[in-house]
Amino acid sequence: MKQLRAILPYLRPYRGPIAWGLVMVVLANLLSVASLECLKRGVDVMEGHGPAGAGIFRFAALSVGVAVLAGAARFGMRQVLNGISRRVETDLRDDLFAHLLRLDAAFHDAHPTGEIMSRATNDLQAVRMVAGPAYMYLVNTFVFAVFALTRMAWIDPRMTGVSLVPMLLLPPVTLGFSKVILDRFEKIQEQFGALSTMAQENLAGARIVKAYGQEDDQTDRFREASRDYMRRNVGLARTSGMFYPLLTLLAGLSMALSLWVGGHQIAAGRITVGDFVLFVLYLGMLIWPLIALGWVINLFQRGSASMGRVSAILQAVPAVAGPADAHAPADVRGELEFRGVSFRYPGTEREVLHGVSFRVPAGATVAVVGPTGSGKSTIIALLSRLYDPTAGEVLLDGVPLPRWDLHRLRAAVALVPQDTFLFSASIAENLALGLASPDAPEAGERVRAAAKVAQLHTSVEEFPAGYDTLLGERGINLSGGQKQRAALARAVARDAPVLVLDDALSAVDTHTEAEILEGLRGVMAGRTSVIVSHRVTAVKDADLILVLEDGRLAERGTHAELLRQGGVYAGLQRRQLLAEEVEGGAILARAGNGV
Repeated sequence: MKQLRAILPYLRPYRGPIAWGLVMVVLANLLSVASLECLKRGVDVMEGHGPAGAGIFRFAALSVGVAVLAGAARFGMRQVLNGISRRVETDLRDDLFAHLLRLDAAFHDAHPTGEIMSRATNDLQAVRMVAGPAYMYLVNTFVFAVFALTRMAWIDPRMTGVSLVPMLLLPPVTLGFSKVILDRFEKIQEQFGALSTMAQENLAGARIVKAYGQEDDQTDRFREASRDYMRRNVGLARTSGMFYPLLTLLAGLSMALSLWVGGHQIAAGRITVGDFVLFVLYLGMLIWPLIALGWVINLFQRGSASMGRVSAILQAVPAVAGPADAHAPADVRGELEFRGVSFRYPGTEREVLHGVSFRVPAGATVAVVGPTGSGKSTIIALLSRLYDPTAGEVLLDGVPLPRWDLHRLRAAVALVPQDTFLFSASIAENLALGLASPDAPEAGERVRAAAKVAQLHTSVEEFPAGYDTLLGERGINLSGGQKQRAALARAVARDAPVLVLDDALSAVDTHTEAEILEGLRGVMAGRTSVIVSHRVTAVKDADLILVLEDGRLAERGTHAELLRQGGVYAGLQRRQLLAEEVEGGAILARAGNGV
């Protein structure tokens, strides 16, 4: 239960409303007791035990009036305390989401998205139940039990002891069944998650399923998963089917014992009929609090475990963070330098980069080429400070990146990643993502100008809604080339001092690539540009070309200098020219055959 201490800071701002809600809990129980006492007096009047001239109607009206007030107090306590639990859940969810965005790439690499989503949904709901309903019902149970048991013992101690024997079994029975029900419910939720994932993947990947003719196979897999989900639900229904009749049996047995003992006491004249009616009403009203006691204990157990899982995320310290006296200049020149940089990804032993050193003057264009797996994208990840080097340092304007204010650093870098990601929003919203005022009129002009540079403007204008066209999940209604051009336009629109293109033109044809590169010349003029590409045509005009091989800097120089060396870079160009000749010959052959 110690994990629940982490929720206290979120409850502290609502101390006043919580205290008022608990006062209403006590008040509601006092009014409920008063209502029962009025009913008891009315029954005694009917039996001739009441004061002379007392009327049944007066006690009945008083009982109803007090019951209405008790109901209003119960409504108030639920509104206040359950409302606070919703606010606590919202505060906790906001903090969790903000912290997840601050955490570094290594954390997200180690934690699957589905696991994080589970903590942000199911676990937060369990915590919310502790932050309101759990302690509300715990206090309600305790207060009413004290009032009821005191009054029942005052009426007849023997009848109280006998009738409570079956009732005392309610909390352990409830707790035992709750654990079984919770375990089965969690397995149902687990299977439901798997079922949802399967449905989401098949709907998102419907084209692949159809292309490979897997409709029947995927349908069979989904049917089996759905049947497993049904079987788990049926098992839960059977357990619940045993649970509630058992509770009813224990409550009925308690009532029967009170009737047996109470009948003898009435016959002996030790208690009145009104006393017996009041006793039975108290006994009946005790059933739910005693059942709730087991349920509340279960809520605290589940909430404690869930808060522990949520706290594990909130307590995670980002490996990439800025210092207290962070460097955040108003102007960034864009001079880049790698000094003896080596790097291995967290949790791995293989070094991806080995002692890489180079310098890029402000305003220059540097290209990084090399075979697959040579470390090109790792250079970009270190430059945008998604990771920190394991050795050496990366500098911007002569200042090591860890000394920079993280927000200012990333605002200075416009990145087009290798894996293009677009949000489920309009094209205009996606392209204006990095702008300070995306809704301003000038933002629309910058977005359109950037789209023209990326050769996307004409394609967007052909859509019925133009730039207001809503994109599907990850931009599924765009082609691969259109997605890359959208990501490029987003970076160009940001107008940052450093422009980074990580294989940003791999999905476009060579003709479109030439047009984009022509448009980018004006954009790259006066700003530092880093281009990663497999195509020599995309990098031949760079001021400096870096050639990586097995994580080491194998060659450096201009396009002409590297060709004269006849090394790795020259070999890459020869292979690409040969591939283009082969492809061109195949196209001519198909044309000659009338294809």
